[in-house]
Amino acid sequence: MTAAEFLRLTLGSVTAQRLRSFLTALGFAIGIASVILLTSIGEGVRHFILAEFTQFGTNLVAINPGKVTTAGMSIGVFGSERPLSLEDSQALVRLPGVEATVGFVQGNAEVEAPSRQRRTMVYGAGPQMPQVFTFGVASGRFLPPDDPTAPRAFAVLGSKLRSELFGTASPLGQVIRIGGDRYRIIGVMESKGQILGVDLDDAVYIPAGRALEMFNRDGLMEIDVLYREHARLDEVVAGIRRILTARHGREDFTITTQQQMLDVLGDILGILSFAVGALGGISLLVGAVGILTIMTIAVTERTAEIGVLRALGATRHQVMGLFLAESAVLAALGGLAGLVCGAGGAQLLTLAQPALPVHTAWSFVVVAEIIAVIIGMLAGVLPARRAARLDPVQALRAE
Repeated sequence: MTAAEFLRLTLGSVTAQRLRSFLTALGFAIGIASVILLTSIGEGVRHFILAEFTQFGTNLVAINPGKVTTAGMSIGVFGSERPLSLEDSQALVRLPGVEATVGFVQGNAEVEAPSRQRRTMVYGAGPQMPQVFTFGVASGRFLPPDDPTAPRAFAVLGSKLRSELFGTASPLGQVIRIGGDRYRIIGVMESKGQILGVDLDDAVYIPAGRALEMFNRDGLMEIDVLYREHARLDEVVAGIRRILTARHGREDFTITTQQQMLDVLGDILGILSFAVGALGGISLLVGAVGILTIMTIAVTERTAEIGVLRALGATRHQVMGLFLAESAVLAALGGLAGLVCGAGGAQLLTLAQPALPVHTAWSFVVVAEIIAVIIGMLAGVLPARRAARLDPVQALRAE
């Protein structure tokens, strides 16, 4: 049997029963479409969350009060015997490899403009916040490097809060009240958007020293350290631990690197990707059962045909190959249809819901198609072996 004859017989068997072939391939199409669509959503979520975490850069180390850590993520915001202070933040700037530090305090307060007022988030920060968090100033300037313990009453507005309070007018030089105290606006930040549900544009930024007084706090909620790109992270962390331990008398703080957070996030997203892939894999198994059923029926229906092939000199291996090839063709056709439907569905989902992150990884597409063909062939093994083992004489009598 030549290769051309083998191909013609295989395609002829698929096209002879068009409806049956269509229904068999449909199971695989649904399975592949499910895999592509689910993994596209999973990859989209993964890219979205990673972008949220890394838009401030990856060379960051966060320090929180309290010696409590869980899976690399700090939860010890309260309960330290000695709170983190503005002096701690200043001391860390002198570490080798450190570019900048910023201490943070946050709370909620009433902000009153000349004609409007509203309650919003208030962030107490240091002058190096734009550098640490890659957060640009749209107009004016950020908080100046005043004495941290007695800073001037300056404020910088987020872009959304600026629009809410002043509309299209320039707020620079205007006086507002924050928590009852007067502040002069010296800048407006660029739009940053929401970060994991926190809207940084709908906020006002004031010196950390004044925020400590406003919210009656003893210490900072967090100190963020920006280290140089080529600095060794372990040396930076060791230096932070050494300085703060010397200042506090013991290690009553938690150090969390950006890499630790990304590692934990990667583990979570890996489980998510596996889960959505497994859901799609169930559909592929259903398609495999369909091929197994249809090919088993086909062997019974085509017993006489198998006998003729054997009588004309076809070997058992060639008969088995015909049935395996037919299974592979059905799976491949169903897989291709599923790829088109899955990728198309992902694009339509993006158009319908632009906020929903969808990202189709074409490596998954190729792997899904290969897996579909392999599963199709495996599902056809038992029927193909049964066909190859039929006695030629008994098969011819079946007619």
